[in-house]
Amino acid sequence: MFGLRLPELLIIFVVLVLLFGAKKLPELGDALGKGIRAFKKGTDKAFEEDASDAPTASRQQGELPHGSATGKPSSAAAEKKI
Repeated sequence: MFGLRLPELLIIFVVLVLLFGAKKLPELGDALGKGIRAFKKGTDKAFEEDASDAPTASRQQGELPHGSATGKPSSAAAEKKI
């Protein structure tokens, strides 16, 4: 856990209690938990949207322009360029 052992965690906890007070710590923990849940839900939703858009985008990239069956210019279009 990032090299933190029990003594380091206890020191951090004591400093937090001194800074915020014992009554504020549960409120801070609750707010932190809600924030993490909202972030996780948002990233999951964005991942699902990307996954649903991927097949559509790959299909559109493979499509040929309207009126082009082979992707090669027709002889009439080639003659106009010359």
